[in-house]
Amino acid sequence: MNIDPAIFKAYDIRGIVDRTLTEEAVRAIGLALGSVARAQGIDRAVVGRDGRLSGPALAGALAEGFRDAGVSVIDIGQVTTPIVYYATYELGTGTGVAVTGSHNPPEYNGLKMMIGGDALYGDAIQDLRVAIAEGRFAPVAAAQRGGLSSLDLRERYLDRVVGDVKLARPMKVAIDCGNGVAGAFAPELFRRLGCEVTELFCEVDGTFPNHHPDPAHAENLADLQRSLRETDCEIGLAFDGDGDRVGVVTKKGAIIFPDRQLMLLAADVLSRNPGARIIYDVKCTRNLAGWIREHGGEPLMWRTGHSLVKAKLKETGAPLAGEMSGHIFFKERWYGFDDGLYAAARLLEILSRHADPGAVLEALPDSPTTPELQLPTAEGENFTLVESLKKNARFEGATEVITIDGVRAEYPDGFGLARPSNTTPVVVMRFEADTPKALARIQEAFRAAILAEKPGAKLPF
Repeated sequence: MNIDPAIFKAYDIRGIVDRTLTEEAVRAIGLALGSVARAQGIDRAVVGRDGRLSGPALAGALAEGFRDAGVSVIDIGQVTTPIVYYATYELGTGTGVAVTGSHNPPEYNGLKMMIGGDALYGDAIQDLRVAIAEGRFAPVAAAQRGGLSSLDLRERYLDRVVGDVKLARPMKVAIDCGNGVAGAFAPELFRRLGCEVTELFCEVDGTFPNHHPDPAHAENLADLQRSLRETDCEIGLAFDGDGDRVGVVTKKGAIIFPDRQLMLLAADVLSRNPGARIIYDVKCTRNLAGWIREHGGEPLMWRTGHSLVKAKLKETGAPLAGEMSGHIFFKERWYGFDDGLYAAARLLEILSRHADPGAVLEALPDSPTTPELQLPTAEGENFTLVESLKKNARFEGATEVITIDGVRAEYPDGFGLARPSNTTPVVVMRFEADTPKALARIQEAFRAAILAEKPGAKLPF
């Protein structure tokens, strides 16, 4: 059948409901996924969904597609994406799909997919698209059609986290779920861990009436910062729309970005796993590598993308990995997938040993840095532009140019990064340096390099 190829992204499937992402399309994707699973000897799959209004209909269509392929579906209802991952491990299916639009606007939805214990990404997602377009998959005979059952894993998941994480003392926390599905789980989880919880926007509402459920952007943390000022809460936690990412705010209102959160988590994990690798993506602070070494670990920079990092963690056996976007992956004591609620619980476990959690977080190494900057391009031009930079750009004074994911030029006093987004037609840029003057110099080097390839480009710095 004819499905808009634009919905097949690098790490997931995502589109506008009833326009590019229809029930018919999702049923066809379910048939394709089920056929791939069956070819690997897999006959059961988990299906869950976030709090979006389109979730029930799309999850139903997906389940029908799986069943058409002869795969039985275990419907676990409205859950965070990490609970879908958890279910694939706990139920032994290795296979499951979260129907989620993550942090996208309400009119979007999508699919995050696992088959045989591996997240689908890159070529595997494009292979699905091609196979559907070519009509390679056919439903099984009616007698072989998969069954459908329902299972509520809420208590099992909460018990698993509470059984693992122990706080040294009760804490007072503010939690902002942005009306995403994390609101159905986070308040109870943190109360069970011994916290006094102040709730912000924890009612699940797929229209997201208060603010966008994306803690990667400072404007979405303003309500949490205000709550910390006006209450006696010690720390603030914010979750994205499907609960696989976490944002952190201190009592003083400082935003502790995920690469600095990872420092604290790495020091803790390395205290029990000396010499272990810690994985982080190319957008993270240059302070991280030195910190990991100081604490007895081996830093490993990798490509951006939750599926890519997950695969690298599995390949290397690393106990911990993290991304600048807020995906944190624990293999130590956990399963190796990204879970914002679990990562927040592990962070509180460490912070509960201190009288002033904010001071601990604010003392972590920091440098003048830019937020994520974006240069809009035509579709596909972001990739060709960055390839041209790799080939032609000469960054004077750089000690190393890393090209595993875009171009990251390392200097003695900072770094600059330009990489093509895998989800939207933009070049993503980030800069960090020891001083504002060094930051301006590095930005100027990237400005010259980009303008040499794309004269007239309107740069966001």
